[in-house]
Amino acid sequence: MNRGLTAKGAATRRRIVETTALLIREHGAAETTLEDIRAATGTSKSQLFHYFPEGRTAVLVAVAEYEAAQVLEVQRPYLDDLSTWNSWQIWRKNLLAHYAEFGKLCPLGSLTSELGKTSPETTAVVTEMYDTWEAALLRGVPASTGSALSARKRARSILAAVQGGVMMLRGTGRLDYLEAALDAALEPLRSTTT
Repeated sequence: MNRGLTAKGAATRRRIVETTALLIREHGAAETTLEDIRAATGTSKSQLFHYFPEGRTAVLVAVAEYEAAQVLEVQRPYLDDLSTWNSWQIWRKNLLAHYAEFGKLCPLGSLTSELGKTSPETTAVVTEMYDTWEAALLRGVPASTGSALSARKRARSILAAVQGGVMMLRGTGRLDYLEAALDAALEPLRSTTT
C-alpha cells in the first residue's frame, strides 16, 4: 500500500490512518467526515486525495486494515502458542488487560461495529481478521475436543465470547461481561490441555 512513497510520505499516510482510527473510535465511522480527518491531521484536500485517491472509502479501508492489525498484534506472542492451559490463561490475562486499558475505545469494537459495515472492502478486512484469529485459536484447541468441526465450534465460541464481551464493554464500560464470557468459553479446554 505504501509502494512508491517516500519515508516522509509513508509517515504522513500512517498519521492520517492512525488519527482517523482514533476519530472513528470516538465518534463513529458515519460521523467522521473527510473534513474532520483533514482538520485532525492538518492535511489539505489535495494531500488527502494524494494518499487516498478513491477518497473516503479508501481511507476507511486503510483504517480497517490498521485496526485489524492492531487487534491481532496486541495478542502476540500469546496467540501464537496456545498449546497448554497455562498459555491459554496468559493469553486471556493479556487480552483482558488490553481491553481494560482501551475500554469503550478499543479497536475491535470500532472495527466490527463501525468500519466493517461501511463497504464490501471493509467487510472483507473484518472477515479476514476473524479468519486469521480463528486459525490461531484452532491451532491451540486440542484435537481431543473431538472432530475438526467441534474444534472449529470451540474456536468460534471463543471469538464470539470476546466480541460479545467487547460490545457489552463498549455499551457499559464494564469489563466483567468480557471476563465472564471468555471464562465460560475457555473452561472446556481446561481438561483437554496440559
